[in-house]
Amino acid sequence: MLPVGDGHTLALSEYGNAGGIPALLLHGGPGSGSTPLLRRFFDPACYRIVCLDQRGAGASRPRGGLVANTTAHLIEDLRRIRAELGIERWLVVGGSWGATLALAYAAAEPGAVDGLLLRASFLARRADIDGFFQGAQALEPDAWKRFAAVAPEQRRGALLDWLAETLTGADTDARERAALAWWHWEQALAGTAGSGVEPDGAALAALVDRYRVQSHYLRHDCWLAAPTLLERCEALPRVPTLLLHGRADRICPPAGALALQQRIAHAELRWVDGAGHDPAHPAMAGAMRVALDAWTAGRAGARDFGPRA
Repeated sequence: MLPVGDGHTLALSEYGNAGGIPALLLHGGPGSGSTPLLRRFFDPACYRIVCLDQRGAGASRPRGGLVANTTAHLIEDLRRIRAELGIERWLVVGGSWGATLALAYAAAEPGAVDGLLLRASFLARRADIDGFFQGAQALEPDAWKRFAAVAPEQRRGALLDWLAETLTGADTDARERAALAWWHWEQALAGTAGSGVEPDGAALAALVDRYRVQSHYLRHDCWLAAPTLLERCEALPRVPTLLLHGRADRICPPAGALALQQRIAHAELRWVDGAGHDPAHPAMAGAMRVALDAWTAGRAGARDFGPRA
């Protein structure tokens, strides 16, 4: 548990080989927290895997806390963690919001990054955010109607604002209903509806906190509106950069990956057929392992993610 000021204490963990290749693993969300699923793509004999629960997420405290919780705070936390662990440079790996944070961090501290492996990149543009809450209703109209029904009819045209207000409100039942509605909508878009047990009890309380943080970030455009994430890419180090994106991703649509690849001239974009947003999809899991195994096969100073597709 690493105190980082502002009343926040981060849960920080390391796995694998202490003498291995340093790799920073960034979870999605925001607010989700790190999970064993995300680190299972790494060969623990080869990597020193650094995992953290970002501010307000997972085992970090206060869970669900919004004070002093912005993208700039998270970037400073990553700087502090690298110094605390005595790591000069590391491979930075992230998916969804984790890919967003990886790019923002690499632009802010380019000398600390050996490479970037980004899955299901999310650009945090207003169009991306509105697309999830409003625009994607055409993809799953019945599921969206059930999602929107949790809000008063006059608020259904701006669901994010209503969700953010409800998830920070005092009504426990309303918070739980809002979180469950969001969860079911996310499952529908991810193509995993019906495959998991609906959270309740402690798991539901954690879900409320997760979406409280996520709505806080999304409502503020993740503090990446000026300059935008794409504009920040001008400051990225020219290091091996691989974008993995499922062709069927409906949470972070493929157009975002194309826009990112066009902005980062040295980046490679590999499409993953059959995969959506789920990191556990066999095709996406296989693509992650192939890329990480290729990275270990190179020698220091000349590593890459394998032959271009």
